[in-house]
Formats: sequence, structure tokens, C-alpha cells
Amino acid sequence: MDGIRWDLLFDPELAWESLPYVMSGIGYTLLISIVSMAAGLVLGFFIALARTSKFSVLRWPARTYISFMRGVPILVILFLLYFGMPVIGVQIPAIYAALIAFSVNSAAYIAEIIRSSLSAVDKGQWESSKALGLTYWQTMYGIILPQSIRTATPPLANVYLDIIKATSLAAIITVPEIFQRARIVGGREFDFMTMYIVVALIYWGICSLMTVFQNYLEKRYEEYL
Repeated sequence: MDGIRWDLLFDPELAWESLPYVMSGIGYTLLISIVSMAAGLVLGFFIALARTSKFSVLRWPARTYISFMRGVPILVILFLLYFGMPVIGVQIPAIYAALIAFSVNSAAYIAEIIRSSLSAVDKGQWESSKALGLTYWQTMYGIILPQSIRTATPPLANVYLDIIKATSLAAIITVPEIFQRARIVGGREFDFMTMYIVVALIYWGICSLMTVFQNYLEKRYEEYL
């Protein structure tokens, strides 16, 4: 322990001076995470419906999609879109490649969450709705979804937290988000350790705020029990 240069672990002056520049990339981080989560929710909802469909022509493609996306690293998907597509003559800008990659990847996890939360609703709700003459979509949006939201909220929040942290991978395809800017400063000042600690604290702060919002939503849903 005596040989460790603790003075080189963290430079407060560099951290403070570079903070505005690093924080200027937070717009890309939030853009990627919010858009990907929203798109993943929409896509995941319909994949979940296909996953539970009685028609095999819908069920098996949905299962294959979920299996593939959950089994392939998001970094590989990013590389396929950004570095692989130009091989066939399709050039995708880095930010769009990141948005597509995180959207399609998160949709697989969200689909399984939605499927399980919908399954948690008592089947008698469907039978009662059918007896009342409600259509499938009237039952889904008016009765089933409101009850399943509370069950789905905690795992969906975890998916969003994972997306926020995973946006740092977009730096590898040159998206100027938080981590990419920190790497630039670290390379310029020859002090990556300080910048990585700064980035860690920034991500921690963002995820902590999201956790507070998650707790608020859970308490609100508890009031309706």
C-alpha cells in the first residue's frame, strides 16, 4: 500500500474545470435513454402480445426475436449497425445507430416484463369483460393494462437504469455523450482516472434521481390498492 500514488488517484481541480465540458454531453445521454425507452415500450408491448398469441406465426418470431436480442451484447448490435451496414451501402449516423440499437435491444427485455405483468392479472378479468360485451382492446386498455402497470413499474425502471448506464457504449461509435467527452479530457490531460471517477459520479447521480422517481410512482400506485 505504501507504493500507491494516492495523489494521482483523483485531481479535484481537473474534475471541476472539466465538469462543464463533460456535462455538455448529458443531452445525448438523456436523448438516447429516453427515446430508446419510449420506443422499446411501444415495440415491446406488441412483441409481448405476439409472444402470448395463440397463432404460432406470431408467437415463434416473437420468441426468436426476444431470444436473439437478450443473447447478443448491445455492443455487437451497435457495431453491426454503425460499422457493418456500410458494407451493404447503408450509412447510419452514429446517433441514429445508437437509438436503433438501444431501442430494439431494450424492447426484448420490456416485452418479457409486459408479458409477465399481463399474465399476473387474474383471468377472471378477461371473462368478466367478455360477459359485459367489451372488445379485446377495450378490455386491454381499460381493465388489464391499468392493473398490470403497478407490477411492471419496478422492472421497467431497472431496464431504464440499464439503458442510461449502457449509453456509455455509444462513445465507441463516436457519439459525443458523457463518457466520450470524459475520454477526450482524459487523453488530453493524461489523467483518465480522474475523468472516469467524474463520469461514475455523474451516472450515479442520474440513476439516483431516476430511483427517486420510481419510488414516487410505486407509492402512487399503492394508493389505489
